Amino acid sequence: MRYNNDYVLKISYFFEWEMAFSERLKTESLKEKMIYSFMNKPIFHILLIIILGLLAYSNTFHVPFLWDDIGHIVENPKLKDLSNFWPPSGSRWVGFLTFALNYYFGGLNTIGYHVVNLTIHILNAILVYWFVVLTFRTPYFKVSVISASVGNQPNQLNLSTFKPLNYLPLFIALLFVSHPVQTQAVTYIVQRFTSLATMFYLLSLACYIRSRLSTLPATRYTLYAVSFLSAILAMKTKEIAFTLPVIIAIYEFMFFEGKIKKRFLYLIPLLFTMLIIPLSLIGIDKPIGDVIGELREAAQETAEVPRWGYLFTQFRVIVTYIRLLFLPINQNLDYDYPVYHSFFEPNVFLSFVFLLIILALGIYLFYSKRYTLYTSRFLAFGIFWFFITLSVESSIIPIRDVIFEHRVYLPSVGFVVALTAVVGFVPARHGKRTASGKRVFAGIMIAVILALSGAAYARNAIWKDSINLWEDTVKKSPKKARPHNNLGSAYAKQGQIDEAVNEYEAALKIKPDFNDALFNLGISYFEQGRIDEAIREYKTAIMFKPGDVDIHNNLGCAYYRQGRINEAINEYKAALKINPDYAKVHNNLGLAYAGQGRFNEAISEYKTTLQLEPDFAGTRRNLEFIYMLVRLQKK
Repeated sequence: MRYNNDYVLKISYFFEWEMAFSERLKTESLKEKMIYSFMNKPIFHILLIIILGLLAYSNTFHVPFLWDDIGHIVENPKLKDLSNFWPPSGSRWVGFLTFALNYYFGGLNTIGYHVVNLTIHILNAILVYWFVVLTFRTPYFKVSVISASVGNQPNQLNLSTFKPLNYLPLFIALLFVSHPVQTQAVTYIVQRFTSLATMFYLLSLACYIRSRLSTLPATRYTLYAVSFLSAILAMKTKEIAFTLPVIIAIYEFMFFEGKIKKRFLYLIPLLFTMLIIPLSLIGIDKPIGDVIGELREAAQETAEVPRWGYLFTQFRVIVTYIRLLFLPINQNLDYDYPVYHSFFEPNVFLSFVFLLIILALGIYLFYSKRYTLYTSRFLAFGIFWFFITLSVESSIIPIRDVIFEHRVYLPSVGFVVALTAVVGFVPARHGKRTASGKRVFAGIMIAVILALSGAAYARNAIWKDSINLWEDTVKKSPKKARPHNNLGSAYAKQGQIDEAVNEYEAALKIKPDFNDALFNLGISYFEQGRIDEAIREYKTAIMFKPGDVDIHNNLGCAYYRQGRINEAINEYKAALKINPDYAKVHNNLGLAYAGQGRFNEAISEYKTTLQLEPDFAGTRRNLEFIYMLVRLQKK
């Protein structure tokens, strides 16, 4: 993957500037020392986070709506009217509300959507920074520093003697904001659900920590209220927020101290927010039998993947996520990933053992007295965060697609915490506190951040248009039908019908019952004038999906093109049985009636069309034409 040289130079400038001042600190003038002092302040760190985020995603503002963006945003009528969002309803109400606000202020101009997505991502990086800074102020860290300073625990780490540790919050935040695995959650507009839920998740945790650290009752209660409200908003944004109260509880018992009963009472309101997601999914006004049934259904998005097969597959998927976090190459929008059905398949079993070792390491570090408290607590918490936040989408709740890169967005916080803890604390643990050691530490982190941000910029370039994105996906998943179908759709939208037909046919060779490809191939044949072949594809599609209103409508259009009006009318009527309020079908049925001279019935269908969609293209003109014909007949 090639990086843009100008881009890398821009990023390098900021880091080199800071390192130069760091090395010359003892010999610099007062003015330069003041500048260096400013560069150690949080405001400078936050500016650096913002600049890096803007540069890494500077080529995304004109990325078009892609894939699920179409159904969730472009063709979602609910977003067209803000009144649809009050009173609040639905499990992802907050996320959809933000899309509705985007539409209200900017319509379907994608720039506004990308500005919001990138703002959320940068805010998340700043929240990660704040969360780490607050963690260093918790009682466990303070006790460790005091112990080290009086010499009671010589192996403990003293913050004041290891300057690179002062930069750990910055490095962690920069790793988060620059990592290319985040691009799917940021550049893919609809995945705002993920990044926005993460924002409220981090805000809730950070405010909880800050409230526990506060000695002023008013401040403490205000911050706790913000934490509680943020937890509710996270739960109403995406289901990944379900683990938030668990993470807060673990954090409480890892980094704070006090009487157990009092601490549990402090956690109870947040723990109750875990009820929000299941109640949002199933409703609260149903008989207990229905509730149990719907809970079971809500805990299994698809029956196509067995529950245990999904879990076994996730052991492999999580290893893939870890590989992507360490080495983000060959990123793919739509992985061709096998489903494993046995725990004892070598790939599954070895992956399970690998993950178990990592989890066991976290538990060991939590209880171990051999290592510094910083290393054990910080690294262990990062490991726990990673596995717990992945549990909603990578456990026993089957989801149709077993892997997507955006699912590691929230868990990646734990990864960067754990990774930076190792890189930052190990030199201190072994006493490598020389200027040379500090330079090595800073140099490693800067090099990694430069490489990651360059990779993110390069990955974002692939999202520039749908053809480019799906060509990349087909190249990486050549034996999966869906990327071929989606590439065909991208070609068709650009008028490249022959290329579209080739991709649809490739998809159907892989999966002959792929309904979307059958439907799309029928459309392309129709546009090529190959009506008989279009009818064949539509009929085949109906066999696999008889309840699809669009297939019946399009088959009716194909019959109409051949002059088979009665058969067209039958298909339009079949479509209206499925969806009586489909304006396009009423309009087409009106055309068919008009073609048979059944003007009164045509008028009725056109009027229904206009009632459903007053601005439906061509219907008023058709209606006026029919009225003219009726007047001529009367003469």
